[in-house]
Amino acid sequence: MSSSTQTQGLSKYVTLISSDGFEFVVLREAACTSGAIKRMLDPKSGFSEATTGRCTFAEINGIILEKIAEYFCYNFKNRDREDVPDMEIPPELCLELLMAADYLDT
Repeated sequence: MSSSTQTQGLSKYVTLISSDGFEFVVLREAACTSGAIKRMLDPKSGFSEATTGRCTFAEINGIILEKIAEYFCYNFKNRDREDVPDMEIPPELCLELLMAADYLDT
């Protein structure tokens, strides 16, 4: 009846919170594309994020975190495809996105 993550009491979704207070609800499996988020949400880690399902990023603003959440969903949706079209990324966000990707281990 329930999946293994629900059996462990973990929500299917997590909330990513930007430095300016914007919140993005994303599939847990999609968000775990990021090594940093995956480690934060690991129940064995002891991090509060593992129990609350809420990850706050004090260094990432809402515009950048929105694009990151969009990427997680895009990547998850296309994970089994070979002919994946490029994701649209505005040039003015590229540097900040690269820094955030490095931080998130994505």
